[in-house]
Amino acid sequence: MKLDIPFVRSQFPAFSEPSLQGWAFFENAGGSYPCKQFIGKLTDFYLKNKVQPYYPYPASMKAGEMMDTSYSRMAEYLNVEASEIHFGPSTTQNVYVLANAMRPMWENGDEIIVSCQDHEANAGAWRRLGECGIKVVEWHVNKTTGMLSMEDLDGLFTNRTKMVAFPHCSNVIGYFNPVTEISKMAHVHGAICVVDGVAAAPHGFPDLKTLGADIYLFSLYKTYGPHLGFMYVKQALIEKMENQSHFFKEGISKSMITPAGPDHAQIGAVSGILDYLDTVYDHHFKKPASPSERNRAINELFHKHEQELLERLLDFLCSREDLRIVGPDNSSGRAPTVSIIPLKKSVKVVYTSLLRHKLMLGMGDFYAVRPLKDMEIPRIPGVIRISFLHYTTKAEVDQLIEGLKESL
Repeated sequence: MKLDIPFVRSQFPAFSEPSLQGWAFFENAGGSYPCKQFIGKLTDFYLKNKVQPYYPYPASMKAGEMMDTSYSRMAEYLNVEASEIHFGPSTTQNVYVLANAMRPMWENGDEIIVSCQDHEANAGAWRRLGECGIKVVEWHVNKTTGMLSMEDLDGLFTNRTKMVAFPHCSNVIGYFNPVTEISKMAHVHGAICVVDGVAAAPHGFPDLKTLGADIYLFSLYKTYGPHLGFMYVKQALIEKMENQSHFFKEGISKSMITPAGPDHAQIGAVSGILDYLDTVYDHHFKKPASPSERNRAINELFHKHEQELLERLLDFLCSREDLRIVGPDNSSGRAPTVSIIPLKKSVKVVYTSLLRHKLMLGMGDFYAVRPLKDMEIPRIPGVIRISFLHYTTKAEVDQLIEGLKESL
């Protein structure tokens, strides 16, 4: 079965927006277009239910119901418990709060392993613990490929290792790391596994029970929804953390690691993302299925389409001698997030030319300073990043290829 692209694109208002016509969007790793189901729920919340939730009058009760629905439905899709789902202002802030909540669990001299393939969101806050008694051990990437080695990781563990933090997929290298295997290795050594899924989740929500991570984070504005950070934390782990909220929130897991007041409207509209996924499932499949089963089926559709486009792009890029692909140059195990460095012209000159071809791309370091440093790639100007999602068309990839031909 093939993904019905016209149907999928009809669910995103951006594709019928006159001001965007003719432009091909290839900066999805920085944030996706929002689906109409999310936009509709957010608008409805502001129009009808923008009151303090959970009071016993209709508008307030509805607001609370919408928020509760987002927690429960997201949990069903990801195959975890609703009590393990948390929404915070951003992934960066969520990690900052987690680092402060987890520090009291450890003693001076305990160790944490932090990869050098991460976006700084899953890097800086952990490294700051080095200033207060925790030993930070760096898991470096291969200088040439940007990849992380399991063999290298195995050699970093000691009897004092308490945590391993790494990305499910790097936002510049684009390769999916084997989370399940890494989680198992960490658990053998008695360590917690913290996974930044920001660059991975847009290509399919994971089954978190199967994945095995203790903490998994991603950004909802990159998965067709609001500018919020999603955080899954195993319930047993939350109970060991120090409360980061008001003193009277002690023991209330939903509040302990989200000290800021929740954004009621955005949380209430999160279920719109799942409405979209249900709509895609119902359009392509006729048989009833549980949310987690729906998720797996949709992921297969998305992955097949993305891989076809990715292979087309990589075939072109590999045929060129005037650019460098950052990371693996084949589609196996790779996300459709491809960073390139021109070899005959400057990054800025090529990027500016691509804009004239109505191509929306990214340029810079994308807060992935550490992998670029390990690979000896200058932070300024950085790389040109090409990133797309399941709603991208073959025609848009062809537009990109023609733009690259003329710009390189």
